[in-house]
Amino acid sequence: MNLSYDKANALFKEDKIRELASTKEGLKFLKLRSLSRKEYMAFLIKKNGLDVGNRKSREWLQILYESKLSMTLIDLTISELYEKDRAERITHEDSLISELYKVSAFEWGGLYQNSLEKTIVDNYVKKIASYDTLNSAIENELHYSMRAYVLASWYNHWTSIIIEDIFKDHSHVLPAVGLIKKIDFFVKDKPFDLKVTYLPEGYIKERRKHDKLKSELTLLKKAAKDLKIAFDKNGSESFLIPDLWQKLEDNPTSQAKNLIADIKGKRDEILQECLGYPERLVRWLYENQGVRRFDASNRLFLVLVDKTNFFASWKLKRAKQLIEEKVYIHLDSVSSNPGFSLNFNWDGKNYKTESDIIFVVKG
Repeated sequence: MNLSYDKANALFKEDKIRELASTKEGLKFLKLRSLSRKEYMAFLIKKNGLDVGNRKSREWLQILYESKLSMTLIDLTISELYEKDRAERITHEDSLISELYKVSAFEWGGLYQNSLEKTIVDNYVKKIASYDTLNSAIENELHYSMRAYVLASWYNHWTSIIIEDIFKDHSHVLPAVGLIKKIDFFVKDKPFDLKVTYLPEGYIKERRKHDKLKSELTLLKKAAKDLKIAFDKNGSESFLIPDLWQKLEDNPTSQAKNLIADIKGKRDEILQECLGYPERLVRWLYENQGVRRFDASNRLFLVLVDKTNFFASWKLKRAKQLIEEKVYIHLDSVSSNPGFSLNFNWDGKNYKTESDIIFVVKG
């Protein structure tokens, strides 16, 4: 074996997923690593009649890696375990999707997973000294924010599972049945981390700037002032763009209608550019990661776009049949080497990765 277990494990800890997947031994390590839950490895050992003696379960991964266990048997075991888990979920999937359609708004209420406790401590625990004022704030502010946060988290959780299953059900895809960082599945033996996103507002802003056009927010604000439409001048950009867009879309004047048509037309043009040359958007997505979540792992981006209402694209996460159609068209035609190689810069360093992208466009 050219790649020792210690070396493979070291590469994995260094997030060198692409390097591992480029060799047969490395790919074997990644697939076994996706089975590293004790019950999954025990199933693999029993199914294939392997002898691990009295070795402890934490040593099983190395034993399996150094064994003569074939990739075919590993794949068959993974598929069997996935089908068992999937059988339980699929019986409730239709009713779950129906429940997801009850969500009418998607907002975090000012609370986010990475700063939830900090937000509560900073804005309520440390800021308010009166017991009665605190109770009032909890009832009138925090209760609403927590409800919005929980609903958004619930929606994200279950739609993510449904979308992952769409991919994992395809014959060209091998699931990662256990938790393994930066890998959700293998497409024709290439590992990918699935990222569901929308056409980023930041990307639209950058493309407009590249074309020497004023920002959408600048144009929307000016039109609102001209037409004496009230708006929150202290609102964030992420709030004001959809807010002003809707107000101007509802305004009967030709100035408002022409502006919205121009802005929407440019968005459609940017979307067509993305469809024709997706590498540009993928590079932007890699280069505009946050510091805390940065990595250069192989990613498959699923981009959801509702052209009838760009700000309602989140609703497409529950549109299983629409997503399934687009995903299967893409996966049916993938080559033996899916996706494409990509170089990108982040924080002054150059990185190389493998990526792919699928667009789901409504309207």
